[in-house]
Amino acid sequence: MDTEKIRILVIEDEKPIADILEYDLKKEGFEVRSAYTGAEGLRITEAFIPQLILLDWMLPDLSGVDILKLLTEKYSMPVIMLTARGTVDDKVYGLSCGADDYITKPFDLREVNMRVQAVLRRFKKSEAGQGEMEEAHIRKFRDAVINTQERTVVQCGRLVELTPKEFDLLVWLVTHPRFVFTRNRLLEEIWGYDFAGDTRTVDMHIQRLRKKLHAGESIITVFGVGYKYVPEKN
Repeated sequence: MDTEKIRILVIEDEKPIADILEYDLKKEGFEVRSAYTGAEGLRITEAFIPQLILLDWMLPDLSGVDILKLLTEKYSMPVIMLTARGTVDDKVYGLSCGADDYITKPFDLREVNMRVQAVLRRFKKSEAGQGEMEEAHIRKFRDAVINTQERTVVQCGRLVELTPKEFDLLVWLVTHPRFVFTRNRLLEEIWGYDFAGDTRTVDMHIQRLRKKLHAGESIITVFGVGYKYVPEKN
């Protein structure tokens, strides 16, 4: 991957870890900055506009998950959680809050670089796919309008706040009506084939979409298989 001018922000309160990440990523050709608190990370994000963020869960001022929620409300860049909390439940929770991947400490720098490259490839592929849809960027979902160019969902005149992954999952289902997707297939299509999470991530995103869009009758569970989108009959 051409890493020229790709900006990465490391938000990590342990300076030795932040320094070695910054050094290694710069060696790979990225433009890198570091922040040692959540508040500093948010300030740098606003000025630097990174194209990917490595975010520690345990920060001295704000929780990394709280930072993640603030980031996904305002920006669409991918975020990789970086933390010593390595249980499956922790991973599922972090990913369900909008993280694009999850790296457990202690880590190998080669793994970090591999995951950074993989997430950037997925994000680039997603952007390219959205570009191909520009001529047909308006989609209908029940009483909601999906704009794939602006990445917005408006339902009955109200803007529905979706995380980037919730939005991508919704668009995928809507553009493949009545097709049944397994959880593993959805993980592959939305999160990428090398994603480290498990299928509960899909379940949690589906639950949130149903709740936010009041869509329990349109996003159907096919028991023992996965999910499908069933449009309303005209």
